[in-house]
Amino acid sequence: MNRQRGVALSGLIFWGVVIAMLSMLGLKVGPEVVDYYKIVSSVKSVAKDAGGKTVPEIRAAYAKYAEVNHTKTISPSDLSITKEGGQVVISFAYESRIPLFANVSLLIDFEGSSSGSGGS
Repeated sequence: MNRQRGVALSGLIFWGVVIAMLSMLGLKVGPEVVDYYKIVSSVKSVAKDAGGKTVPEIRAAYAKYAEVNHTKTISPSDLSITKEGGQVVISFAYESRIPLFANVSLLIDFEGSSSGSGGS
């Protein structure tokens, strides 16, 4: 008896749909995650150089980093600037709504800090 091996057409279609949906999700979520990491990098750079600066000067420095990195998600006024143990700590939090299809969206809460204790 000769047994055939291979993938059935229904299995191929199923996995094709799964891979297409995951690819679509990745293409839509990817830019938001990249933007988050740009913001974290900017905040950490500004906090590192913030010694002796006033809050408006720190916000202006962040605005310059945001302009260079093309990040418009967080404005300088959205930053929370505090001092902990003699070090300036800049933190932020925001949410991003990503439309997927029809009336279905994905909501992601992002938060971060120059102290490294923030997460996405």
